[in-house]
Amino acid sequence: MENEVLVKVEGLSKKFCKDLKTSLWYGVKDIFGNIGSNAKENLLRPKEFWAVRDVSFELRRGECLGLIGHNGAGKSTLLKMLNGLINPDEGKITMNGRVGALIELGAGFNPILTGRENIYNNGAVLGFTKKEIDAKVEDIIEFAEIREFIDMPVQNYSSGMKVRLGFAVASEMEPDILIIDEVLAVGDVGFRVKCLNRISKMLEFCTTIFVSHGMPLIARTATRIILMDKGQIEVNSHDVSQGIEAYFNKFKTRTKDGVISGNRLVDVLQFSINGISNSEVIPIEFNSSLMMSINVEVKKEVSQYFISIAFIDAETKIVANLFSSVTNVKFSRQGKVILKCGLDNCLLGAGNYNVSIAINQILSSENRGDIYYHNTEMAKINVYGVITAIAPVQFIGNWQEIPA
Repeated sequence: MENEVLVKVEGLSKKFCKDLKTSLWYGVKDIFGNIGSNAKENLLRPKEFWAVRDVSFELRRGECLGLIGHNGAGKSTLLKMLNGLINPDEGKITMNGRVGALIELGAGFNPILTGRENIYNNGAVLGFTKKEIDAKVEDIIEFAEIREFIDMPVQNYSSGMKVRLGFAVASEMEPDILIIDEVLAVGDVGFRVKCLNRISKMLEFCTTIFVSHGMPLIARTATRIILMDKGQIEVNSHDVSQGIEAYFNKFKTRTKDGVISGNRLVDVLQFSINGISNSEVIPIEFNSSLMMSINVEVKKEVSQYFISIAFIDAETKIVANLFSSVTNVKFSRQGKVILKCGLDNCLLGAGNYNVSIAINQILSSENRGDIYYHNTEMAKINVYGVITAIAPVQFIGNWQEIPA
């Protein structure tokens, strides 16, 4: 049924204790009803902390929620409550339909049973008859791509094999709600793509909750996003790019001078783009021209060198590069020198990027020699004026519409 609410979370909270002995003591007091005024007022007792605090949201059939946040933000605790592995201290969870979960590596598998036997065990837990599982077991084995090992005990499986079988079981059992917590990061790239394609198809009849630190995975699959921090929801939006941007903003670690290495025989004194220095976040309009200026001081020991300017995205991947060697440009002046590089069209997608500068010695063989200077965070730019997309570079094509 379209627009059917499958997951409804209302004021969910869960607290833990940092000390095991104290936690056991609190548990005994709670069992016998001697909770005390602090618990009645929803206050924390000594050594307790909120792992999840006052979380509310709802998901409809056909939605994929990307649940993100740094380690310890409360994501896994929330998923365990949704899957019924732990009980909340406050709030209410309503799950409508069959739940398939892949929360921990090998969770739900009996290690001494074979992969095939575990398929039947999992199916029975989900309420399927043996006849129904018989009809699905070949598809599960085929999807997992572990037919050669399906009759081997699961305890002998590699982590990747466990992920393959776990996802195949969880997805082939036709759940209304599919919960996945980071375990896809263990699988190889090919299988990961296969899983993402399966999730896309499953959205026609179920809802998915997907936890990952890989933002490209979230950008590809999620239709809405929740960013958690210290157990609470910080961003809850259908604008997935907004949540991803907020996530990366939490990891800003740039210092005033960036991260510098090299023997400094060539030293960068100042760097600017369109006249704006590296002390600021430099705004760049999509498809606009850039003029980069690098003030350097070159020691007398230096004969020839080349420069590479790289643009690095929030996941620390180089997405574009300007390399003087590509156009066979070499530099050789000594002393204080101003180097300029123009770019007619900046085609980077919307978002923040670090600008990295590397200056290398050129040997007589034309190969790279010593690193004179390398700064991975020379400046930060913000590209605007184009719709955010998954791809970091947006080409401008010459589009035509011609009657067939």
